[in-house]
Amino acid sequence: MFGIFASHDRKMRANAGQWIELAEKVFHYRRDVLSGSELQELQKHTADLRQLLRNHAETSRLKLAIESLEEVLRRLGGTHYPKSSLVENVEFFLVAAIIILGFRAYFIQPFKIPTNSMWPSYYGMTAENFLPNGDAPGIVNRLFRMVAFGAQRREATAPKSGSVSADFFENGEMAYTIAKGHNWLVLPTTVREYTFYVDGEPAKLTVPLDFHKFDEIVRETFFEGIDGLQRYLKGLTDAGTEFPRGVISVNPGRHAQARVLRIPLSRHVEKGDPVLRFDIMTGDQLFVDRLSYHFVRPSVGQGFVFRTGLIDSPHMKDQQSGRQIDQYYVKRLVGRPGDTLEIKDYTLYRNGQPITGAAAFAKNARREEHYVGYQNQLSLAEGRTMTVPKDHFLALGDNSENSMDGRYWGYVPAESVVGRPIFIYYPFTNRWGPAR
Repeated sequence: MFGIFASHDRKMRANAGQWIELAEKVFHYRRDVLSGSELQELQKHTADLRQLLRNHAETSRLKLAIESLEEVLRRLGGTHYPKSSLVENVEFFLVAAIIILGFRAYFIQPFKIPTNSMWPSYYGMTAENFLPNGDAPGIVNRLFRMVAFGAQRREATAPKSGSVSADFFENGEMAYTIAKGHNWLVLPTTVREYTFYVDGEPAKLTVPLDFHKFDEIVRETFFEGIDGLQRYLKGLTDAGTEFPRGVISVNPGRHAQARVLRIPLSRHVEKGDPVLRFDIMTGDQLFVDRLSYHFVRPSVGQGFVFRTGLIDSPHMKDQQSGRQIDQYYVKRLVGRPGDTLEIKDYTLYRNGQPITGAAAFAKNARREEHYVGYQNQLSLAEGRTMTVPKDHFLALGDNSENSMDGRYWGYVPAESVVGRPIFIYYPFTNRWGPAR
């Protein structure tokens, strides 16, 4: 029983100390706006409570003194007391945000793989196509796929019954425009907008700006692949088909114009039918270790995250605006200062020897498990070498035939290095776990 009273006494004394601290805070922050009599009243009640605390007064007397001081603070405390629940919640979330941002800046940072330049080690956005005359996941399955894999449905629906056509650029890609959109229906973003036509009436859909699988889906859906597209166009040309020509503004905000051809797609749809439908599967989302590179040098073979803002190369300029591209990239570190790199027969050589340090190096050399082998391009064209200068690094993608990397834009300055991937935390596939 004595222990219970003693515990209550300690809590009351601790409570009294907190009220004194609050009163002193109000005094110092509001002394220039309170009148002389108000300051005296605040100081008197604060001093009374402090004296009782020093004299080890009974709990009941402490309680009465706290209540008297609280009444004064309620009148004189301004924004410091009393606090509404809204203010307290805002303060909590502000403090939490500061802690999270600090942790993100110096320790661990989440990072999303946008492209497939590191495939099959890391996956960028991929797609699962559902042919219009086939089955597609229902509502329950779609919800599961969204939660587990980040799958988002994209669908163009026929506004009427009729024949389908679409505009294509002269290079064979389906025409698009840059537009404003929303990610997850809320967050503003920039998207590519594609338009099909059903007897001239548009059916639109949008995809993320960095989603690069759309043309593969179009070829698979309408032409049975790239060879089918070529045969189809050749057949139309041989038959003397006239393609309506036009010009579209690809990016209205920058007045970028492009020529297009209106091509019939040899498909009839009924009103309400899907013209095209597929799921976009999110790219691998990683935790990046930002701390260790402050103490140890990056090792060849590690995943390598960096910013592009200081890379001086025409390949790091936006083609339309000319502005420097400043984004987070992830590649694999292949060269440190002083290293010489060369590609021969799909194998990457470092200082005259086949490179080591990651399983992806050997798999690329043997061209196994979907690794396509290192490709000779630009600075590492056949017979050419690259020697990494002081305070720089060289990074290449594992998917060498589809990777814009150091072969194109050169070396990464040391001050641009962010860290190394350590864990794939989403989506929940067989790649979930420690990063390779």
